[in-house]
Amino acid sequence: MTTTKTPSTAKPPTAPWRTSISERWNNLSRFQQWVILIPVVVLIFALPWLNPPILTTEPGYDFSIAMFDVARYCLIAIGLNVVVGQAGLLDLGYVGFFAIGAYVAALFTSPDSTLWKIPYLAAVPLAMAITMVFGIILGSPTLRLRGDYLAIVTLGFGEMVRLFADNVDALRGNRGFSNIGAPPGTRENGEPLFVNFDGKPWYVLCVAVIIIVLILAGNLERSRVGRAWVAIRDDEDAAELMGVPTFKFKIWAFVIGAAIGGLSGALYAGQQGFMNNQKFDVLTSVLFLAAVILGGSGNKVGVLLGAFVVAYVPLRFLSIAEWKFMIFGVALTILMIFRPQGLLGARQRLLAYGRQAYQRLVGRGEMVSSDTAMSAEKGGLMNGGSGAPK
Repeated sequence: MTTTKTPSTAKPPTAPWRTSISERWNNLSRFQQWVILIPVVVLIFALPWLNPPILTTEPGYDFSIAMFDVARYCLIAIGLNVVVGQAGLLDLGYVGFFAIGAYVAALFTSPDSTLWKIPYLAAVPLAMAITMVFGIILGSPTLRLRGDYLAIVTLGFGEMVRLFADNVDALRGNRGFSNIGAPPGTRENGEPLFVNFDGKPWYVLCVAVIIIVLILAGNLERSRVGRAWVAIRDDEDAAELMGVPTFKFKIWAFVIGAAIGGLSGALYAGQQGFMNNQKFDVLTSVLFLAAVILGGSGNKVGVLLGAFVVAYVPLRFLSIAEWKFMIFGVALTILMIFRPQGLLGARQRLLAYGRQAYQRLVGRGEMVSSDTAMSAEKGGLMNGGSGAPK
């Protein structure tokens, strides 16, 4: 009598090192995770002073200013990730919020402006507040649209802001604003601490802001708001049928993303010291979106990695800077074919107290999946059209 062996359908085991790192990290308490992260954060703060030979952009470009540009892109990517990665709203005009924040800082701190002057540290929250108002104005009539239609409307918003800067006399067009304000502080020799030719203070300030924004964004992600964003991103119709007020939470995502965009614009204007209408075109908005898609939409660490690549590579290799749009276009095309979730895809994991409950029940951290809705759909089609694996 012969026996027929049934072919095994078990999935190949995950790489041991990958499983080990993720499980060990999830088994750590929040305090232990912070103990590990603090030295990493200190090293990040010290980068402009260390100027590692493998990372340096000199002599072609000042390394401290390059690091500030990278940090600025990281902050922008975090804000855009709230809109695109968390809530699933395709925004092609995010540069508009960035421009509004920069212009508010310039209008209220530059001597070229006819408005009354306020300290720079007061202009920054004002820039965030005004961009939040514009987020509500833009989002209220347009967030009932979806997909390509929403993308076209947001693209038009970004162009409207640029055209206003071109044609409204108070915004000074190509003449721009000079001597834009900066945070207070002086060096030992009495010179201002925050100057546009030294990126170190600006970098430290920007990294500190990034850490605060990451903590707040992480808390939002684990809250009811974050769960509602994930539901809207995965299936808006199903979320609405389950009682999620989708329109309200999409407005929240737009407003929070706009505030972070305005904050980054105000920091950019302060560091540059001069600003005109030539810095807020569609290509800049495309680079912002490329950072999110390249790193991994929905993953905070992923978008930071994507922003680093998008901002750092052209400054590190100045000879290819003029080809950056073609290079990133080819890279994104290849990425969408072989890894559509990005370099570090959004992780499907338990939120809030679910992690603690799972750990107490099973005795270890939950298994983290880097699959996104796109890859899950692909897997379902490969298994006969159903979403569940066979």
